Amino acid sequence: MADLTLAAKLDLSHVAELTSSIRANSGQDLAIDASRVTHLGALALQVLVSAARNWGEAGFDLIISPRSDSFDEALTVFGVSLTDVQSGESA
Repeated sequence: MADLTLAAKLDLSHVAELTSSIRANSGQDLAIDASRVTHLGALALQVLVSAARNWGEAGFDLIISPRSDSFDEALTVFGVSLTDVQSGESA
């Protein structure tokens, strides 16, 4: 399983880097550490939702753990559940 630690601020200026980092880990299970996230923007969230769908369709797990309170609060604000940004049995 590959590991990826998210930046603290995931706004428009970090979306390209986030996308590249996630794509670099395709084809394998991926554990994402969101414990440092203080700001989760809509486009970054969209990247995570898309990644979860792609990983699930490919038969791989994508889990986000640990998560900061700010990350979980952003999911709530956007009306997105944790299962929307994860795939596999751990989701």
